[in-house]
Amino acid sequence: MQAESSEPFKRVRIEHEEPEKTLHSTELEGPSDTPTTDTKRGKRDAAGWAKSRRGKAKDTKNKGRRRGTRDQDKDGEKEGEEQGSRAPRLPKKQSALLIGFCGTGCNGMQIQPDVRTIEGVLFDALVRAGAVSSDNADDPVKVNLGRAARTDAGVHAAGNLVSMKLITAIPGVEDWVARVNEELPPEIRVWGSVRVQNSFNARMSCDSRKYTYFFPSYLLIPPKPGSGFQRAYEKHAQSMQGVVPLDASAHPFWSVPESDSSSSMDDLVRKRLWRISADQVEIIRETAKKFEGTHNFHNFTVGREFGDRSNQRHMWKIEISDPAVYGDTEWISVLFHGQSFMLHQRKMMSALILCCRTSTPGQVVDELYGPRMVMVPKMPALGLLLEYPIFDSYNKKVASINEKLEPSDQDYRPEIDFEKHRESIDAFKQTFIYDNMRCIEDRDGIFDAWVRSIDTYGGDDLLYLNPKGIIPAAAVIKKGYKRDNPFKEKRKFDLTSFPDKQGTPTIEDDEEIESKLNKSRLEDMEG
Repeated sequence: MQAESSEPFKRVRIEHEEPEKTLHSTELEGPSDTPTTDTKRGKRDAAGWAKSRRGKAKDTKNKGRRRGTRDQDKDGEKEGEEQGSRAPRLPKKQSALLIGFCGTGCNGMQIQPDVRTIEGVLFDALVRAGAVSSDNADDPVKVNLGRAARTDAGVHAAGNLVSMKLITAIPGVEDWVARVNEELPPEIRVWGSVRVQNSFNARMSCDSRKYTYFFPSYLLIPPKPGSGFQRAYEKHAQSMQGVVPLDASAHPFWSVPESDSSSSMDDLVRKRLWRISADQVEIIRETAKKFEGTHNFHNFTVGREFGDRSNQRHMWKIEISDPAVYGDTEWISVLFHGQSFMLHQRKMMSALILCCRTSTPGQVVDELYGPRMVMVPKMPALGLLLEYPIFDSYNKKVASINEKLEPSDQDYRPEIDFEKHRESIDAFKQTFIYDNMRCIEDRDGIFDAWVRSIDTYGGDDLLYLNPKGIIPAAAVIKKGYKRDNPFKEKRKFDLTSFPDKQGTPTIEDDEEIESKLNKSRLEDMEG
C-alpha cells in the first residue's frame, strides 16, 4: 500500500479501503487505534500492522503494544478498563545478587515453566519485596535476568551470582536485601548485592568457576568378585596380551571369609568402616592431573559431537583433599577450578573414580578426549557443590575506573567479592549442605547404590576400564546404531532428596532428549 507522499521519512496516516475478502478467516482483529508507519517499511495488513503479526495467537489484552508497556490509548486512559491510580515507576539499577542455596527440591538453577527452580523462587521473592515492579513480574526477561553458573537439578551452591535490573530504593524499606531474604525459604539466601556496570553480563563476565565434589572413600574399593562388571572385566582382560588384570578377590576388603555371599547391607556396614590408604590417595591425585589443561570434553557431556569447538574447555587446577571421617564414613573432597563446565560435569568425577577403583591406567582419560564416543556414567548429584564464580577481569576493570572516583560517586562500581560473606557462607554450607548430604547418605546409602549399579552391569559399555586403558571397539557408541545391553542410569542419582521410594524410571530417555537440544539451549544449560 502506498502513502500519499513520496518523501522518504515522512510519518503519515495509512489510508485503506475495506479489508479484502481474501484475508484468512482466522485473522485477528486490529486494535482500535489507527497506527502510523514509515513509508519505507515492509508490507502491512488491512489494519496497518506488519503482516508478520497476522494469525499469531497473542493474548488479546496485549494486541498492538510491546511486551512490558502499559495499556494506554492515545488519551492516556487504560484500554477496556476504568482509569485507576498506578504506582509510580521507580528507577532500576543493573545489579548483581550474590546468592547461595541448597538445591534439594528444586529442578535446577534456571527458571523453567511449571517446576520449582532456584531462580523461580528468587524472582518471586524479589517481586513480593518490591525489587521487581508489578509491570515486570510476569517475565524475568524484562529485567534482563542472567546467571554466572547454571546448576543441575538438586545441585547445591555456596555461592552463585544472578544479575538483573532491580529497584534498590524501595519506599519504606531500609535494607532491601534483608527484605528479600524474609521472602525466601531458609535454604536460599542472598548474601549481598553489588551495583554493576550496565554492560555487565553474569555469564560472559565470569572468568572461571569452582566446584567441589564430596564422596565416601569406599567408592574406591574394587568391584565385588563375581559381579557382572567383574566377570565382563576379566573376560575382556584375558583377550589382552601382556597384562595382569585386577584380582578383586585378593583385595583386603573382599578377602575376608564369606564376603562373596554377603548381602549388600552387610557390605555397606563394612564399607563405611573402611579407610583408604595413603598410596590410593596419591593415585587419585595423579590421575586427576589428566583433567588439567585444555581438552575436548565431548565424552563428559551430552549432545556434543567431537568436532564441536565448544567442547574445548580449560581446567585450571584439581585438588584432592586428605580424607576426613564424619560419623562412621570417611569422605574425600575434590575441588575443580575450571574456566567453564559442560552439562553433566559429574561424568568427570565418575571417570576419575572408576579408573582408580579398577586400576585402569590414567591414559584412558587421554583416550576419552579422542574422537571415539563412549558411555561415561554420571556421579550422584548429591555430592556436587558450586563453591562460587570468579570475576577477576571485571574486578580489575572497575578497580581501574574507581581509582579516580569516590565510593559516593555515581559511576563508582564495587568489586564482586564472595569472601566478604565468608562467615555466613560457611555457616550455611555446614547446616544446609554438608549436614544434609551426610544425613541422606547415612540414611539411604546413595553412593553405595550408585557403585552397585555399576558393578551389576555386565555389558560392553564400560570395557574401556581395563588394564591397558585403551578404548576397545566393543565399547564405542556409534551414532544411529542400537547397542545390545546398554548401560542405563537411574534417575534417583540425579536427586538430592528422596521422598518417593517407589520405582523410578531410568534416565535413558532424558539423555536422548538432551542430545537433541540445539546448541544455544545446551550452552544456556552449562555453567
